[in-house]
Amino acid sequence: MSFTDRISAWIREAMARLNAVGTRVGNLYKPSTLKERGIAWASGLLLVTLLLLIALVGWLWDTEPEGFDVQQVAYARAGGSSAELVTGYTYTSTLLHIGETLLHKRGGYLSNDVMPPGAWMDNIPNWEFGALVMLRDAAAALRNHLSRSQSQSVEDKDLAEAEPKFNFDNDSWVFPATETKYQEGLDAVQRFLDRMSAQGEQRAQFYARADNLRLYLEIAEKRLGSLSQRLSASVGQLRENTDLAGDTGAAQSTRAAGTVLVRTPWTQLDDVFYEARGATWALRHILMAVEKDFSDILRKKNAVVSLRQIIRELDATQESTFSPFILNGGGFGLFANYSLTMANYVARANAALIDLRSLLEQG
Repeated sequence: MSFTDRISAWIREAMARLNAVGTRVGNLYKPSTLKERGIAWASGLLLVTLLLLIALVGWLWDTEPEGFDVQQVAYARAGGSSAELVTGYTYTSTLLHIGETLLHKRGGYLSNDVMPPGAWMDNIPNWEFGALVMLRDAAAALRNHLSRSQSQSVEDKDLAEAEPKFNFDNDSWVFPATETKYQEGLDAVQRFLDRMSAQGEQRAQFYARADNLRLYLEIAEKRLGSLSQRLSASVGQLRENTDLAGDTGAAQSTRAAGTVLVRTPWTQLDDVFYEARGATWALRHILMAVEKDFSDILRKKNAVVSLRQIIRELDATQESTFSPFILNGGGFGLFANYSLTMANYVARANAALIDLRSLLEQG
């Protein structure tokens, strides 16, 4: 018998066995079988079936969204019209797409689910929270800085409506549901985008200036700094208290110990990891939009390469994990530590953000 014949025979045998198993399983659900086995056995079978279906749906929903091309998304949102791609269009379109992804990805928005499988999941809800924080920061920057020419200028009415909507509780099920508030925020941002790109409209503006961009980058670097510290604490660290370092006249509300033991509880390791994944996913796309809308400023400051390096570091945070669990080995131990690996990329992106902000401050 040739190799091909053996393979064909093996496939036929496997299919026959699979068919026989399917027949036996199907027989379990026949009314006659359920009646013969009794109500307790039938109830147990239906419960096991329900749990398996919930587990299957949960496995399908437990998938992080893919990245997207911010310029292609902006072009599609503009209806294929390059004339509408005014300064700030890509940035605002990116915020909209991030919000739409949170609400309409596979499984929808899960953070406020009260029924399984969503209520039993924590990886994607933490991913959602990380992305949501970056969306909130970017929307606040758009309202307070990027759409205003001076500190005394009037804020845009639609952006003033949108930002509080994004700061609504992220886990409200009903009265009102979180999705309702976030969608209202997205609708308000869309109205701003429509007015900003309309010919003859002068009240809705996006100001691509170095000082505006610095203000947003300062917020982003603090977010990354916090995530880096929380990720690094996966193995526990003794840290010197540097809260008042560098200022001899500084004071704080209450006294604190000079040395602090910082360690993330093992039950929260995957929570912090996926929150960081969501935050870096969103920030990566926002910075790609910044590269497009602030292109003239970045070229003038010779800062394009610096921004691209930050995006490259954030790209590395989105690499696939080979283990179904978040490994937490020691710093130089036998097993990998996903949190420390993520902290490395986040810290490097944070350091590069600080350098970029300093570069933008130069004349």
